Order: sequence, then structure tokens, then C-alpha cells
Amino acid sequence: MTKKLILLLGPTASGKTGISIDLAKRIGIEKCHVINFDSVLFYNELNIGSAKPDEVEMDGVTHHLVSISPITKELNASDFVELAIIKINELHSKGIVPILVGGSAFYLRSLIRGMYESESTDEAIQQEARDLYEKEGMAPIVAYLKVHDPESLENLHENDHYRRTRAYEYHRMTGKKISDQKKQADDHGAYDFSTNIHGWDTLNICLELPKEEHWEIILKRTKQMLEQGLLKEVEDIMANDDHSPELKALKTIGYKETIQYLNGEITSEEELIEKIYFATRRLAKSQKTFLKKVTPLSRFHPLSQRNDIYNLVEDFILE
Repeated sequence: MTKKLILLLGPTASGKTGISIDLAKRIGIEKCHVINFDSVLFYNELNIGSAKPDEVEMDGVTHHLVSISPITKELNASDFVELAIIKINELHSKGIVPILVGGSAFYLRSLIRGMYESESTDEAIQQEARDLYEKEGMAPIVAYLKVHDPESLENLHENDHYRRTRAYEYHRMTGKKISDQKKQADDHGAYDFSTNIHGWDTLNICLELPKEEHWEIILKRTKQMLEQGLLKEVEDIMANDDHSPELKALKTIGYKETIQYLNGEITSEEELIEKIYFATRRLAKSQKTFLKKVTPLSRFHPLSQRNDIYNLVEDFILE
């Protein structure tokens, strides 16, 4: 029984989706499936702004963990790990090679190296955090972390409400910084992907682009999202009374800014494009920082070295 697994990594807008589909077709769509670990693609309603591949783009390749939840039901890293392990084991039992594709670094590291070991949060503190968030948003949680765990505040993206809230809850319960747990995990090889806790045989590939070339692609993709109907997509989402701008999924890049535009906080489409573009650049920079630490990782330009990627994968499959 094969336990081979291909990890296709790279910052946002680096061409992972297209290459993963091409790889699966070259291996054979009955022998190779794609498993998504981009957290935004989990949600049914988020399509254009998440750059989710449609049926035409998938071109017969089976994709898993795409459009598996409504935005009103948040999925976190623990949920992903549980679902991914079940799916990977299922595919391996059928002799199918999974390609893991995405940009959510924490989710991938949690799968490969394991979740941080930390105490479960007391239900009363969880309720306290929920009440605080509903009444005042993230501001008081951010203020608390500035005093008690500034490292978590610095390391976590401003839109990562789940993990910022988790850091708040952890300190409220233990008096300790969850960032210390992260440092301890990092010191014990959190970025070492040469082995994994599941015994899978992995091939680790990273797509890399020169900065200026990458920025140009990000700007082009941002404009394409508007042309493809991002405004209409978000209008339709917000027409549902159950959909609040405070939902975690709607705080993600592209959706957060479009809601601000529809609410009049952003005053022109040019400003909207600029806001999404620079937010995406910041995300890409954060993802690149993570990927620089990961070893071993075979790094390729997604355009000029595409054939090299194909050859490496074919050799890995035939081993």
C-alpha cells in the first residue's frame, strides 16, 4: 500500500492550483487526487475572492476539502487535521497519491508536525471571549495581548481572529503565553519536514517567484477578481441575514475589503483594488517567511521550471 504524499507549497498567487491539476493529470486522475489546505477554500460561498478552481479548471481531477462548510460554521486547524488525516488514509488505502495544495502554513505544519500541545480552554473563558468579541470586536483582545503576549500579536496576521482569541483565552486560563508554546515547538523541529508524525513518504515542492514578477501577478489577479464578479458575489453573501461581516471567513483578504467598499468605507474600485493588492502582498510576504524555514524543500519557478517539477514528481512516483 502506497503512503506517498506530494506537498505543493508556495505563497498566494504562485500558480499552485494550475500545477497541481497538471500533475494529477500526468500521474493519472484515477491515481492522484488533490487535497486542499487553503482555509478560505473550505467555505461554500467563497469562490471568486478565494480563487477557488471551478469544475472546468479542475478538468476531471478530484479535489477534496473544497467547499465543505458554510461560512457560518468555522473550521479551524484542528478540524482540518482531523479531516485531512481521514482523507489521506482513505486515498492511501486505495493506492491513490494525494497532492496537498494550499497556503495556510499553520494548518499544514499542524498536520505534518502535530498541533501545539496546550491545555484545553475552560468553557467559561471561551464564553467570556465570545461575549467580549460580540460586544466590542477584536479591540479589547488585541489590547490584552499587547500587555500579556505581544509576541503572539506580532506573529499572527491581523485577520487571524481565531488564533488571536485562542492566545487571549490561553493566557487568561494559565497566565502563560501561548507564543512560548510556539517557540518550544519551533525549537523541536516544527519546520523540519524530513519526517512526519504519520510515517508518510513525502515529496516537498515549493513554488518561488522573484518579488517584482510576483507582485505583478498579484495585481493582475486582483483586477481579474473584480472583472469576474467579486462585488456581486459579496453582495449575494451579505444579502443573507445570517451572514455578518464579523464572521471569520468574511474577514479574509478580498472579502473584508469588498464589504468595506459596499459599506462606503472604501470609496472607489481603484482604492478597493489597491487595498486587496497590498493585503495580498503582506500575506505573501508572511507565507514566504514561513517557507524559508521549511526543510527539505525543492524550490522551483512555476513557469520556467515547470518541466523540472514534472520530472521530479514522476521520479518520486516511480521509486
